[in-house]
Amino acid sequence: MLKLTIALVALFAVTAHCRIIPNTPDNVRWLEHLKPDELAEELSGQFEGDILLDELQQTELRKRTGVVMPQSLWPSGVVNYEIVEADFDTAQLIAIDDAIKDIERISCVRFVPLTASTVDYVRITGSDSGCFSYVGRRSGAQQLNLEPASPGTGCFRHGTILHELIHTLGFYHMHSASDRDQFVTIQWQNVREGAEANFQHYGTDKITDFGMGYDYGSIMHYSATAFSKNGQRTISPKVSSASIGQRFWMSENDIWRIWKMYGCS
Repeated sequence: MLKLTIALVALFAVTAHCRIIPNTPDNVRWLEHLKPDELAEELSGQFEGDILLDELQQTELRKRTGVVMPQSLWPSGVVNYEIVEADFDTAQLIAIDDAIKDIERISCVRFVPLTASTVDYVRITGSDSGCFSYVGRRSGAQQLNLEPASPGTGCFRHGTILHELIHTLGFYHMHSASDRDQFVTIQWQNVREGAEANFQHYGTDKITDFGMGYDYGSIMHYSATAFSKNGQRTISPKVSSASIGQRFWMSENDIWRIWKMYGCS
């Protein structure tokens, strides 16, 4: 049984400016009628589906260059946040709180409500355009959006809330790993036209591998049919028995990556 994982960490400088891409009408309709095996975060209209990019990140991605930027991490593992409570009902607020508590329980990361003196913080909103987040700490208020849905569905799958929170901590998607082609095959013939950029992978100057390898079971991995134009696989694991795209719980190596990133002991 393979126990491989890779850490995909935000490595870009901090800046505040970002333009949220309006989701497509097709995606909005799709989000309203998700099948059990479909992931809302893959239909949210941003980079790789659910990642918000600021202007500098967009430039760096075009240049295919980058440097490790420790200021993308949350100092001392403390993530200041606020929830726009008017956007959510009681059950949804409980679901968000449960996911936050799960990350706190398995790591040294702490989510602390913002105060009047807080400068950098996450603002959890509930617009109707899907689920998405920045990767790592940006400057000032940064958005994490969870389109309201019944807990256990859409953006309110427990694993999807965890997925977005882990983006906020500083992790990219697993399939972006520099060595991903050793572990999965991208079936380009099945990728929707215009969605090819969602399957880029990056060198070690952009992402950090904590020496743990590739993790098929990561909660940060795409599903096998992400951005498919025909319902066929777009990502095929090279280990035939491997399953990808689970949104139930953090893998053992997801947890270890958070520990290594934030120096938990």
